[in-house]
Amino acid sequence: MKTLVLGGTRSGKSAWAEERVRTEAVTYVATAPPRTGDADWDARIAAHRDRRPAGWDTVETGDDPGALAAVLRSTVDRVLLVDDLGGWLTAAFDAADAWEDPAAVTPRCDDLVSAVAACRTRLVLVSPEVGWGVVPATRSGRVFGDAHGRLNQRLAAACDSVVLVVAGLPLPLKRDGEPLHPAG
Repeated sequence: MKTLVLGGTRSGKSAWAEERVRTEAVTYVATAPPRTGDADWDARIAAHRDRRPAGWDTVETGDDPGALAAVLRSTVDRVLLVDDLGGWLTAAFDAADAWEDPAAVTPRCDDLVSAVAACRTRLVLVSPEVGWGVVPATRSGRVFGDAHGRLNQRLAAACDSVVLVVAGLPLPLKRDGEPLHPAG
């Protein structure tokens, strides 16, 4: 079972995803790249670490966006909880120097979607829904929002279920591979 959990900033998406797998053997894949000297970022990361049960394994891939696909392809005996794909995409943009050439990040996104499709264990992916606000004033903001929207669409197609979390409340969008409210 592959589940994509979407939501805005502080929507409760991470806590909701964590609660779904709390009693299982979990490998938590933390994708956030480090931000030296950013106390607010450090506090956000610490809050996520503090919520994790002691028995969960943690793999940090923030310095290497290619590592996430490798973990997805190699793990078979534990639930994988990936949090979150916004951090991963930021690291992928940085690694590919794609801020001026967004197509440069496409191979990394292709590899991630392929790894999700090939994943042989229960997988929960947490991803921000970034396109709900105004169109960003900066080119990098627009490039990131467009790329993230496309990535979320591709991951939703590759997952068995998709849940949108708003104000801590889950709204199922897709279950057992089928949209709950097909377009028509």
